[in-house]
Amino acid sequence: MSSSTTARTTRRRALRVAAAALVATAGLTLTACSGGDATGAQSAGNAGSSSAPESSGAGSSNGAQGTDAKPDHAKSGSGGGASSRAGSGGAASPRAGSGSGAAKGGGKSTFCRTNELMMEAVDSSPDSDTGEVTVQMTNKGARTCSVTGFAGVDLKDADGTSAPVQRGGEQPRITDVKIGDTATFSISYTVDSSGDSLASPTHIIVTLPNETHSASLKWPADALKPAGPYDEKIKVHPVGIAN
Repeated sequence: MSSSTTARTTRRRALRVAAAALVATAGLTLTACSGGDATGAQSAGNAGSSSAPESSGAGSSNGAQGTDAKPDHAKSGSGGGASSRAGSGGAASPRAGSGSGAAKGGGKSTFCRTNELMMEAVDSSPDSDTGEVTVQMTNKGARTCSVTGFAGVDLKDADGTSAPVQRGGEQPRITDVKIGDTATFSISYTVDSSGDSLASPTHIIVTLPNETHSASLKWPADALKPAGPYDEKIKVHPVGIAN
């Protein structure tokens, strides 16, 4: 082999070695770069994963506070609901107040029953020329009741007969009798001055307004003698509240 051929061969080998060295160097560089990127990415990933639990932890804490707050809020809401119900109950109060107002207004009470009133007839003549008997009716029941109108009155005579008494011309007024209060009505009549009267009453039969059961009261022993017979000379007047 000539010296020129040997020299060419040596140069080729040197070029191949140099090329191989360059390739190796490039590979190392690429490996280093990709390793750095991977490390950075891993670091970034670690950083992200580290902050995520902290964020998650904060969220859990807030969630716990939110959970605690929610029942309180719900309780508050329930309290408000109870208050509304109480307010509605207070409104039934208006519905109870109206009832009282209606009762006070009169005419809304149910009529008194005979057994709820204690009755008595007394002489109330203002003078010797004017005869008058007053029937007092005291409420001994357990409620306010009405005696509005005219009581039915019959006079029972000593001979065993009885006769109805006619009404006066007055307009009745609403008369509600509270427990313990007394209502009255009067029977007015012409006094006998001749001594020839055909009337000799012994009892007053009283039937309350809107009632069917009667009460028998004694004619007052000290009452003036009425002129008879039992006709227009005797009148019954509407019920009123005693003064």
